[in-house]
Amino acid sequence: MEYLIKQYPLETGALEIQYIEEYFGEFPRKKTAAEILERLRDREFLILMAEAALPDDPGTVVPVGFKVVHELRTAEQEPKLADLVTRLRDCVAFDAGKVLYSWIGGTRRDWRGQGQFRALTEESEAWAYAAGFTEVVVKTKNCYYDMRGTLDQLEFNVIKYEANREDNRESKVYLSKRLTSDVLRGHVSSRRTVVVGD
Repeated sequence: MEYLIKQYPLETGALEIQYIEEYFGEFPRKKTAAEILERLRDREFLILMAEAALPDDPGTVVPVGFKVVHELRTAEQEPKLADLVTRLRDCVAFDAGKVLYSWIGGTRRDWRGQGQFRALTEESEAWAYAAGFTEVVVKTKNCYYDMRGTLDQLEFNVIKYEANREDNRESKVYLSKRLTSDVLRGHVSSRRTVVVGD
């Protein structure tokens, strides 16, 4: 199976992400286009969207998954990112190379289990490796079991666990993967990537 992936510029991509997040019921708060623009402006980033044909109408292609990754700097000004760097400082080698943060993403429920998120992740890893990133980090919650399972299959390693004493499902799990040529050779998805203009 070949996956169709579209790479978007900032403004168009922010609007597309805002639209597709409406199809994700498990996210307690969805990102607005304005939040995405604010976060990604003035840093290296990648906005990807996976598209697929409707099962009952093969001529109609719809967005079924997305992934947004961006550079994570040692000296972040945005409070949430500065806090993330502080929490990861002991387990991520920020001084050893460029670090990529896998910020937001997912696959619509009715398309899960078909490799869409793997294809998006492998495309982002290939882009990041070519751009000189040496490590990718991701943060999730213990209660996102499907996401944790997917990250396990993608060979991300747990580097930190922050227990929530009131509800362990709300505990934070931080994972990482070193980006090497071996990682790229291990990719299994066949992808056709289209770069969308402004």
